[in-house]
Amino acid sequence: MQTLQKQLKRNLALISFGLLFVASSSINAATDLTAQQKFLEAKSRGGNKEMEDHSQHLSPIQFHGVFYGFLPCDKCNGIKTTLSLKNNDNYLIVTQQAKESSREMFEKGKYVWDEENMQVRLTPKNHEATTRLYRIKDEGTLIQLNDDGTEVKGADAERYYLRRSDTVQTREVHIH
Repeated sequence: MQTLQKQLKRNLALISFGLLFVASSSINAATDLTAQQKFLEAKSRGGNKEMEDHSQHLSPIQFHGVFYGFLPCDKCNGIKTTLSLKNNDNYLIVTQQAKESSREMFEKGKYVWDEENMQVRLTPKNHEATTRLYRIKDEGTLIQLNDDGTEVKGADAERYYLRRSDTVQTREVHIH
């Protein structure tokens, strides 16, 4: 008799749980249906810019990769440059003057993407070093800017370009 009562209680509990589950599912379905109807009504009215404009929740442009160049130098034949812009807003720039017995110089820091001005600002961890500024010409090219934020003009202008590794056919690679 006691086993029969235990089995009956268990069955009642399962039935109660099942009814609760079915009831909550139909409530959620009704709520979803109402939300869908409201959305369709708003969409059919048109002109609602909030419903159409997704720019407020899009992430900012991510501009990263490894860039190479051979920048001009007053005291040497040039500066071999490798700039790595990483996904986590960190950068590493490796430079080496083209002269006898020159060693590689490393600089690490954070970069900030300025979408309005199409620029990347490198801020070194070493606070004694100066910030560097680059303009983004296109997906594969950064242009090193002067200290005042202007581009170098004239015949040497292209010598201040760094090109992303997947857009360059041949390049000299820094060996670490």
